[in-house]
Amino acid sequence: MGDIVQFVAVPFDLTDRGLVAGEPFKCASPSAAIEQARGYWKTFGHAGAAAFVRSGYPAINTTVLRTFGNVPDDLALD
Repeated sequence: MGDIVQFVAVPFDLTDRGLVAGEPFKCASPSAAIEQARGYWKTFGHAGAAAFVRSGYPAINTTVLRTFGNVPDDLALD
């Protein structure tokens, strides 16, 4: 069986605990994930957003495609 691949965009908000990840949004393609992340940051006013791809089951490999605004340095999205 081939790897399961997911393209995801996730917003980040600044709280009293620092940057906190919002609800991940699954996308159909890498470009859709990047555009969704850009929208979270520019249109919806989140502190930042990231687009990434997860592959494997359970998600073994995570590759960041693009970040916008303020995102955590480690991007611990589990």
